[in-house]
Amino acid sequence: MVDFDDEVDVLVAGSGGGLAGAYTAAREGLSVAVVEATDKFGGTTAYSGGGGVWFPCNPVLERAGTDDTLDDALTYFRAVVGDRTPAELQETYVRRGRDLIEYLESDERFEFQMYPWPDYFGAAPKARTDGQRHIVPVPLPAADLGDLRDQLRGPLDTDRLGAEPPELLIGGQALIGRFLRALVAYPDVRLYRNAALAELIVEAGAVIGARIERPDGPIAIRARRGVILAAGGFEGNDEMRRHYGVPGAARDTMGPPGNQGKAHRAGIAAGADTDLMDQAWWSPGLTHPDGRSAFALWFTGGIFVDQDGKRFVNESAPYDRLGRAAIDRLRAGELTLPFWMIYDDRDGVRPPVQATNVSMVETEKYEAAGLWHTAETLDELAAAIGVPAANLVETVQRYNALVAAGADTDFGRGDEAYDRAFSAGELPLVPIERGPFHAAAFGLSDLGTKGGLRTDRAARVLDRDATPIPGLYAAGNTMAAVSGTVYPGGGNPIGASMLFAHLAVLDILGR
Repeated sequence: MVDFDDEVDVLVAGSGGGLAGAYTAAREGLSVAVVEATDKFGGTTAYSGGGGVWFPCNPVLERAGTDDTLDDALTYFRAVVGDRTPAELQETYVRRGRDLIEYLESDERFEFQMYPWPDYFGAAPKARTDGQRHIVPVPLPAADLGDLRDQLRGPLDTDRLGAEPPELLIGGQALIGRFLRALVAYPDVRLYRNAALAELIVEAGAVIGARIERPDGPIAIRARRGVILAAGGFEGNDEMRRHYGVPGAARDTMGPPGNQGKAHRAGIAAGADTDLMDQAWWSPGLTHPDGRSAFALWFTGGIFVDQDGKRFVNESAPYDRLGRAAIDRLRAGELTLPFWMIYDDRDGVRPPVQATNVSMVETEKYEAAGLWHTAETLDELAAAIGVPAANLVETVQRYNALVAAGADTDFGRGDEAYDRAFSAGELPLVPIERGPFHAAAFGLSDLGTKGGLRTDRAARVLDRDATPIPGLYAAGNTMAAVSGTVYPGGGNPIGASMLFAHLAVLDILGR
């Protein structure tokens, strides 16, 4: 017998995209408790600069006149994901996202707009290179949140650099802000902070609640209808990363500090099966003076070279594909960290990276930390970063020749639509010819792990016999990603988190 401290219909662990489940439950008349492990709501979603979702043919896109079809979108998704995840799970994600947006938009507190963002595999069948599968939340004045403003996570510059929080919420902050504002309008919603899920309570094979760790002591919450685990990944836990073989380090993740994998462990202890546990959403990371490499994209110049001074990748490729290319070479023993961005002086000493997610600080700090180097010649630059001078000179000469020829026949930079997303559709090849020359250190970053508990299309967690565990659901990075080992398009992680949390509640309502 358990002495419960609180009792609700639905318990949601995590306060990122999984808030879609809490909102659905509250809107449909169920009592809800949200438990957040840290002192701020929002999870990794609140750090997202765009807060976008990849939901083909949703009402926002239809109003904008899209000619896309769900069949085309599913053809694309299956082409890039393959059979790594169940076909019915993929179809559910592609076809049901539009329903969720329609559901949210019927509440005036939610508002979205199209933000064109090309699919990440532009050469795949039925890819949309015009970005017509991606929407973002409309910005929200921070004042609209009232007292909740101080309970909202991020943005990254606030949490890592101490910057003043913005007065206008955009991206993931706007999305989480809208969910919080909607949730507190319902009478039977409890929002717990500093409350980490520690253990699921199981009775007769069914999950009936959870034990929660709090600073003033543990509590037990009964969930009459179901528990939804949407507490992010385990990217902040180096022990779990090593155990499951996830490359990289916790210090370089973009996930918040509460993402320690406690919900994963609780689900496994309750009998859940897992999948994709060695996977994450990858990216190259600009290394900052605090020693952390942070997700970076939108490169308007430069090339990446390895420890041999040789170019090894298409620098304009989607960030997950860039990260995976680096991992493949790391595993083959062909790459060591850091690798280096080489660029010339046309824009000065600061690297041509327009979206660093964590803002660059003073140049002198990077130089003092040995992360940025400047030299009058490429030979001198090679000596400064410890790569063979002849190789670096030859690499830059080869690259400049490709620029002059108008085609990157070595790595295909510019061959796909995403490659040209930050160069106004032009070929993203910029020569390296104006001295002095510069080098900036890069490492491997991630947006969170994507391995987790296996689920069915209703987000029900499956045991090792593929049988649903009664009362237990998963979404977001606590769920084994529907996209498998790839990243099909911007907004896939947040979109899947929101959708499967929503579907979990619809399943609860139907039982």
